[in-house]
Amino acid sequence: MTKAYLVLENGTIFEGKSFGAQGTTIGEIVFNTSMSGYQEILTDPSYKGQIVLMTYPQIGNYGTNDIDIESEKPTVEGFIIKELSPIASNFRSKYTLDEYLKMHSIVGISDIDTRYLTKILREYGSMMGMITTEELTKNELIAKSKNLGTIVGKDLVQYVTCSTSYRWDEPLYHFDFEIKTQTKNIQKRPRVIVFDFGTKRNILRHLYSTGFEVMVVNAYTTYEDIKKLSPDAIFLSNGPGDPRGLSDKHLTEVKKTILEYPTFGICFGLQIIARIFNAEIYKLKFGHHGANHPVKNLLTEKIEITVQNHNYAATEDSLLKNDFEITHKNLNDNSIEGIKHKKLPIFAVQYHPEASAGPHDSNYLFDEFYKMVTGGEIEKTKNN
Repeated sequence: MTKAYLVLENGTIFEGKSFGAQGTTIGEIVFNTSMSGYQEILTDPSYKGQIVLMTYPQIGNYGTNDIDIESEKPTVEGFIIKELSPIASNFRSKYTLDEYLKMHSIVGISDIDTRYLTKILREYGSMMGMITTEELTKNELIAKSKNLGTIVGKDLVQYVTCSTSYRWDEPLYHFDFEIKTQTKNIQKRPRVIVFDFGTKRNILRHLYSTGFEVMVVNAYTTYEDIKKLSPDAIFLSNGPGDPRGLSDKHLTEVKKTILEYPTFGICFGLQIIARIFNAEIYKLKFGHHGANHPVKNLLTEKIEITVQNHNYAATEDSLLKNDFEITHKNLNDNSIEGIKHKKLPIFAVQYHPEASAGPHDSNYLFDEFYKMVTGGEIEKTKNN
């Protein structure tokens, strides 16, 4: 197996083994604490611009397939693991992880001390890094570490949003992973327009299975073009990078839209709502990435175990000053995880209620959105 090197912006160098594609890649390194779901992580558009470090020690044991994907292809800049499983054993497995990354030109590195790397990121925060299979000296690697750039303040949505609008009519999968749930014949589905900042497919499945007619549009679609689609509701999706990178001109178009229609936002969508209402956005030290983050629902006093993937959050004081009620909080660092406007039909959560992969504690939020839009009973198409 070919050697590979990982160098951090602070000059720290790791030597490991290459897997996936050969070459060099640069990105912001973040760690993910999930024990499984690596294919969903690889294909989550929110990771555009980032190199993902898995803290679970062995990855790849169940291979990859053509079903467990959240977008058309992997969007991570690179992949870091401790040990690549020597076997891929699952009845649905089609490719090994190594084969899958090679297919999509994703550079990976294994056999490094991921625990030590995680501790560095926890102490100093997320930082830029480079994975390379080039034969470089220590001095050459250190020299490159000084020119890795940054993704802070950049608009990464442009690289992951859809180029043309499309309808989505695929429901959630049933427990056997192959047979889709039976859809219910709903005579009149309310139409939700999804601003695609980098949406995950399981979000779209949830919206459709809850009872919506789902139409996905480019993130930069104007208010006038949205009006022509005759929406009943608006959904602001997850997405990559710094929400402060989106221009004020674009935010103005989104603002005009959500002031007119009931709106639900997830992750990046919450941050966009916060920006629209002049709340303050800040960068978390090392972000929240994983399928095991405890969140308290302040309305019900219940604790939800959630899936998360974000490096930015909104400040509580600025939200409260701008007519928002805080509905959810993170129990690890007390950051804001859910908001609801006091006067308008707008709410959002910072985490991922659609899971994929992860716990299903927060599925109810899609039902809440449907009730907000229709004012009636939930017409689910998913099996109970």
